[in-house]
This record gives sequence, structure tokens and C-alpha cells, in this order.
Amino acid sequence: MAANLVNLEAVDKVYGTRALLDGISLGVNEGDRIGVVGRNGDGKTTLIRILAKLEEADKGRVTHAGGLHLGVLTQHDSLDPAATIRHEVIGDLADHEWAGSAKIRDVLTGLFGGLDLPGFADGLDTVIGPLSGGERRRIALAKLLIADQDMIVLDEPTNHLDVEGISWLARHLQQRRSALVCVTHDRWFLDQVCTRMWDVQRGVVHEYEGGYSDYVFARAERERIAATEEAKRQNLMRKELAWLRRGAPARTSKPRFRIEAANELIADVPPPRDSAELMKFASSRLGKTVFDLENVSIQAGPKELIKHLTWQLGPGDRIGLVGVNGAGKTSLLRALAEAAATEGEKQPAGGKVVVGKTVKLAYLSQEVGELDPAKRVLEAVQQVRDRVDLGKGREMTAGQLCEKFGFTKEKQWTPVGDLSGGERRRLQILRLLMDEPNVLFLDEPTNDLDIETLTQLEDLLDGWPGSMIVISHDRYFVERTTDKVYALLGDRALRMLPRGLDEYLERRQRVIEAAAPAAAPAAAAPAAGAPAQKSAADARAAKKELQKIERRLDRISEQEAKLHAQIAEQATDFEAVAKLDAELRELAGERDDLELRWLELAEDA
Repeated sequence: MAANLVNLEAVDKVYGTRALLDGISLGVNEGDRIGVVGRNGDGKTTLIRILAKLEEADKGRVTHAGGLHLGVLTQHDSLDPAATIRHEVIGDLADHEWAGSAKIRDVLTGLFGGLDLPGFADGLDTVIGPLSGGERRRIALAKLLIADQDMIVLDEPTNHLDVEGISWLARHLQQRRSALVCVTHDRWFLDQVCTRMWDVQRGVVHEYEGGYSDYVFARAERERIAATEEAKRQNLMRKELAWLRRGAPARTSKPRFRIEAANELIADVPPPRDSAELMKFASSRLGKTVFDLENVSIQAGPKELIKHLTWQLGPGDRIGLVGVNGAGKTSLLRALAEAAATEGEKQPAGGKVVVGKTVKLAYLSQEVGELDPAKRVLEAVQQVRDRVDLGKGREMTAGQLCEKFGFTKEKQWTPVGDLSGGERRRLQILRLLMDEPNVLFLDEPTNDLDIETLTQLEDLLDGWPGSMIVISHDRYFVERTTDKVYALLGDRALRMLPRGLDEYLERRQRVIEAAAPAAAPAAAAPAAGAPAQKSAADARAAKKELQKIERRLDRISEQEAKLHAQIAEQATDFEAVAKLDAELRELAGERDDLELRWLELAEDA
């Protein structure tokens, strides 16, 4: 029988006149992997802080097992700003000691992309003080994971991690023996890591077996049996269930209770989206042209992020855009938004962006625009519009849409200045949708949103008729709301990935594995106490080969453009088209090999 590590007995916690926790009794045992979910403000963070004894309960008792080694990742780190990353993460270990530890090497590579911390100017010797909040958070997470713990408590661990980082963290936590309690809004992550769920709702914590998929089924079953919140269950929850059964292909956990009851709930639920109908309606609103990119190059200062991109965003296209940090995802959206705002007058560094005449763009950036703090929530929405047409005869008032986004009638009269960060982001998304755009750019829309709000946003986007590009590290949200995935892999080209995010992670893994033989001597050198340095001659040779590869890639792009034009001209000659298509495939294979080699050489150069 697993030993008990932490126990809560009849715990109460009140803020002002609101009871966040009311008589809560819970326990964490060895080997438990618990995910904590609930609406923003319902007490998830308060619960885990009390659990970790970082905050005292008003009533009740919290007990820890004797000699418990507990690690906690809070939303605000306690790192010494004057210290270096080496001091905080590795401590006093000599180079040969930490480099010889498989665990330390795995954590540094998984969170920072390499043992030399390529994203930091001075590597391990970088001083923490000037770093951003996201960088500091990754350092705090690395420090926690390197230590040996009986139990770890994580508050939003996936914040500031990209898709690769989240995937690595899930694998790492699966392999750890320590117990885990984790607050996160990342539903894919919950499904991968957790075997139990705590749902914090209005002062009460409901417990469920299994990951997020199991939790959705079990919660709907509990509500069905209790016959509570019937309207909500019949609408939003049933659609969420339908998605879980028919949507994203890879669900790791299986229901551990009456599957028949869950199937009855979704038997008459249509697919999440009628793509053909939405495409037809989007075409009527947008015409044939939305955004056409011809030989576009995008720069950030002296750095060229995207080179010679020819691409089209058509009416009704729902695109998920992923890629390594710094590859140019946000820069691409900004370039398109600037062209739309100036009716095509402002163009990127190279090439041309053609904007459709009927395009009405709404752009949710990572830096959400400031709202008037003196206005009430409902006033801020009505300032844009009183009613909104959702298509197919559906219409909503500002108040109804506010309620759909979690702003109750009482909350609608709250001043904007009193809202939390997540609530402000929710309000900004709502205001954008109220303006009835026909093209949406969403840059990290899931930041600070709780799971219930995310499902409501997804439900709204399901029937939204227009073109959309979503940048997000939330795999579940990307799979749920988009139909195609494109990637920027750091080689200045945009790739369509037919198998979505699984294919993206596979491609990135191949790049890492290809670079591993070159990195191995560098990793082995500290263990011997004599770090090896690449010679200047090696760097010059790498640069020379890089330039050669880039010239060949340019020629391949030109050849591909000519072949595409020839295919269009000879569309009725199937024999000629087949021959041209074979040439295209051969060029694509060569390009993939060259890009892989380019990524291998980039670090050496």
C-alpha cells in the first residue's frame, strides 16, 4: 500500500466574504499524479499553496509525512537576481560531475535546447537579474527537476514553454517516481501526465480517476446522474465529449467507467465543425482572395526570418502555426496585419503581400491592447457593438456573449481595472469577435485562460465562418480549432505538416539526433576536465558549406515555382503532370536533406 505524503483535513480558506475552500479533506500518496483544474479565481493556486504549507488555512489541519522532500514551482520564483544560472541550477558541482549526470544533461537539453544553453549569451554563467520572466521560470523549473524530491507541486509549469518543451516535460514527469500535483490549463499535458484529477468548484473539490479525457466523461456522467446543470450539459459538455471521441487522434488514457453512458450522451451530437458549410459561407463573405504571399522575405533587424515565401491563406482556411522560438511566427502575422491595415501599402522587406478587398482582420497579439480601466465589462463590449451575427442565422447580444465567456450578469458590471489578467484577455477576445471580423489572427490566445473558458472559446470558434491563423503551444487547442498545421522550423521556410504536431515533433527530434554526434564530444570534454573548442578553421568551413547550401536551396525554390507553373499550364495532360510531379518530389527530398544539413552546420558556424 502506497504511503501517505500529505493530508488535508477539513480545511477552510476565506478571502473577504468569499469561501475559496470549504471543509476540504484530501490526501496525496506515493506515486500519485494529480492534475488540478477549475475556473480562474476558484482557488486552485490557493489549494496547492496550502498543500505545500506556503500559506496557512483559516481552519483545519495540513500534515506532511516525516522527512518529506517537497519541491514547489510557484508563479513567482525566488531566484537570486545577482546569481548565475550555474549557481542556481547546478550549485557547486564541478563540470565533470554534472556533465556525467544523465538526469542533469536531460533537464538542461530538454528545457534550454543544449548543455551550453544556446538561448543565453553567457550560457551557464549568465546573470539572472536582467532575464525575462519566462527565462527565469524555466531556470526555476530546471532547478526543481534536477533535485531529488518525494513530491513536486507545479503551478502552470507549461507557461513559457514551446510545443517541444511541453512534450519533453510530459515525458520527463512520466518517468519520475516522485508524486506530482500540477495546476495547468494544458489539457494535452494533463492527459499525458496525470492519473487523477481534482476539480475545484465554488469551495468544493471533486475527485476523478484518470486524465483530462476521463475527467470530462466522468464529470458529464456525474451531472447526468444528479440531473444538475442540464442545459449546460446538453450544450457545451456534450460537444466537448464529441470532440474527445472523434477529434484529436491520439488520446493516451482510456475511460475507466461506463463508456456506454458516455456514448449515449454524444450519440446525436454532430461533428465539431461542418467544414464544407463553413468554407462555403466564408467564401461568400471573403471572395476568392484573403492573403496571397509572393516571394516574401521577412526580417527582424539584420536577421532574415523567412525567405522567398510563396503561400496563400484562402477563404475558410483554419491554420495552426507552430515552430521554434524566434523562427518568425509572430513576425509573419504582424507583416500580414500591417499589409491589411494599410490596404497593401506597407509591404515586408522582400516580395509582395496581396490583401483581399473584403478582408476585415481581428488580431489578438501576445501583448493584449490596453482597455479603459474605468469602463464596466458590458460597456467595454457594447462600445464595439450591441449584437453580433455568428452566421447560419445565429445572433447574440453583448450580454449573452459576455455570459458565454464567463462574465455573469453581476460580473458584467465590474470595472475593467478590477479584472485579473486572464479575465482581461477573455474580454479582449470577446471584443474582437463582437466586431464581426472575417479573418482572425490569434497569437497565444490560451494564455491565462482556464479550461472552462477555453472550451467555450473553442465552441464559439467551431461555428465561426472565416479564415483563421492560430499560434499556440497548447496542442489541444490547435488540434481542436484548426484543420491544417504549418511549421517554421528555423530554416526560413514554411512547411505544411499533413500529420500535424506529431510530425512537427518527429522532425525536430530528427534534427536534434542529427546534431547529437557533433555535440557528444563537447559533452564528454567537461567530464574529462578539458573542454574542447572548435577551431576557427572548422567554423570557416561550416560557414562556407552553409552558403553553398543556401544558394542551392534558392535554386530549388526557383525550380519548384517553375514546375508548379508548368503543372498549371498542362493540367489536362495527366502524363506530363505525373512527370512534373515526380520532379517536384525529387526536389522536395533534396531540399529536406539540405535543410537538415543546414541546421547541423548552423551551430558550428
